[in-house]
Amino acid sequence: MQKVLLVVSVLLFVLSLFLLTQSFHVKSLREFKQPNAAQSAQKKSIKPAASKPVVDSHIKTPKAVKAVYMSQCGAASPKIRQHIKKLIESTELNAVVIDIKDYTGTVSFPSSVAGANEGEGCVVNDMKELIEDFHKSGIYVIGRITVFQDPLYAKRFPQEAVQSKSKNGPWSDWKGLHFIDVGSKKFWNYIVKISHEAHQKYLFDELNYDYIRFPSDGPMYDAVYTLSDYGKRADELEKFFRYLAYNVKVPDKAGHIPIISADLFGMVTTNYDDLTIGQVLERALPYFDFIAPMVYPSHYPKSFLGLGNPNKHVYTVIKYSLDKAVPRVEATSTKIMSFKYKAVKDESDNVLYYKKPSYSKLKLRPWLQDFDYGGIYGAKEVRAQIQAVYDAGLTSWMLWDPANIYTQSALEKE
Repeated sequence: MQKVLLVVSVLLFVLSLFLLTQSFHVKSLREFKQPNAAQSAQKKSIKPAASKPVVDSHIKTPKAVKAVYMSQCGAASPKIRQHIKKLIESTELNAVVIDIKDYTGTVSFPSSVAGANEGEGCVVNDMKELIEDFHKSGIYVIGRITVFQDPLYAKRFPQEAVQSKSKNGPWSDWKGLHFIDVGSKKFWNYIVKISHEAHQKYLFDELNYDYIRFPSDGPMYDAVYTLSDYGKRADELEKFFRYLAYNVKVPDKAGHIPIISADLFGMVTTNYDDLTIGQVLERALPYFDFIAPMVYPSHYPKSFLGLGNPNKHVYTVIKYSLDKAVPRVEATSTKIMSFKYKAVKDESDNVLYYKKPSYSKLKLRPWLQDFDYGGIYGAKEVRAQIQAVYDAGLTSWMLWDPANIYTQSALEKE
């Protein structure tokens, strides 16, 4: 009997302990889900730990950049920029090139640099928000800076411009546009200031420099250079490249170093002279992360490769041009001098060579044509150019259309 009572007592104890535990568990869950007023007040009074501000929201350069150009007036149009964004999100594209400074000389965003917004070009007042919106979609943003073609700066500082022999003032090309003398140190500093503002304040991921050359389309017999030696054009231009790289490629507060690229005439890939504008491929290579030859078929002469009309042979033009560029980029020696290359005399044939670094061929990122100049450029022509880039062993390209209208059918879906 005592044994029975003992067993019953033990069972009752275990049962009461189980019920007490369950009651505590249920109560704990209820209090967790529905805190009382005192707990709520206590939680509200606790200040969350301050999160670190996002100082650097630049996007890393894609291994293969596939971009389209959007003018600054296009960027000022909600309709066009939404169209471009949707195009990028729905196709293989992953980047956009937006004007920072266009052919008018106007800077496209509200700038603290004196005189930058005094021109006739478009200003995108919400440029930072636009770039943040692109970044949220993982879109790499490249800022294009038209450099020496700058009517606005020439108007403000006429003594810094290429001068006219026949007129008392700046020289003009056939379009009536003024060029700044390549040797203008004052203008160099102006470009650096705009570059820093674009990268640090507006968070452009890359800075792309266009019109980095002496003028060509105009009455050249009337041009006078008071700040540079026109007879040493390639030297003068390389001095600017060197200054640009040294002063722009510096870490910002977040430690991010700007990526910079250069737009060059397409024929720098096949020519070894300076094309009368100062541009030589080997002399630009040491200073830029990427070189963008503008290999638009419509810009090649009919005599090129004996093709007649280059617009009817777009694949051939692109493939040949890039095939010629790749070995020059990868070479460890060259007959073309640069301030960055070491001169070496080959005693066997008494010829002067220059040692140069072997750069990756992927440093080449060509501009391709998607505009109807010289011919009709549809899906077949655009895709043929892209295929030529791949067949030359390259991976990146950018499409240009000043009207911001691109052939979507030429692009692969996302």
